[in-house]
Amino acid sequence: MPFYRGRNILNWALINDEKEFGITVHYIDEGIDTGDIILQKIFPITDEDNYSTLLQLAHQECANLLYEAIKLIQCGQVNPVPQKAIHPVGMYCPGRGPGDEILDWNMTSREVFNFVRAISEPGPMARTWLDDTEICINKVKIVPDAPKYKAIPGAVLFRDGKNVYVKTKDSFVQVVDYRKKAGL
Repeated sequence: MPFYRGRNILNWALINDEKEFGITVHYIDEGIDTGDIILQKIFPITDEDNYSTLLQLAHQECANLLYEAIKLIQCGQVNPVPQKAIHPVGMYCPGRGPGDEILDWNMTSREVFNFVRAISEPGPMARTWLDDTEICINKVKIVPDAPKYKAIPGAVLFRDGKNVYVKTKDSFVQVVDYRKKAGL
């Protein structure tokens, strides 16, 4: 805080290619996530992370940080930090809803990578279509040294075993974990 207030912040942090995310314990006031900060801790985000890894870390560390904050309050050792002292405006993240999982191949390879990992399992997974079949994509990899060129985004370029290479706005990605939508 004051960044990533609101809903689905782990998803949005990955979509926005953040290199770290924070957990904040703060006082409640009349605003939405605007109270003075009691305690805050920052954690790195690497390219190996996805929604699941950040969620697991957040579940563990939220409890630890809350315990630390309660101890500070009990001992009268809180030095609250007004969020406006960090940034005058901050930012809010909206909740995600049905249809937000649709993958836009007109994004760059990095943006596709971030989008897919942001809503990977246990999230809804990114969705696309191959002919009339809806495909759920759980993981893509950026192809090192892939050439940058213009062609039709979303086109399947070639297959390498189970892996599928798909054109993006700027180059292409390797789709490594995908399946047909359940029930098809």
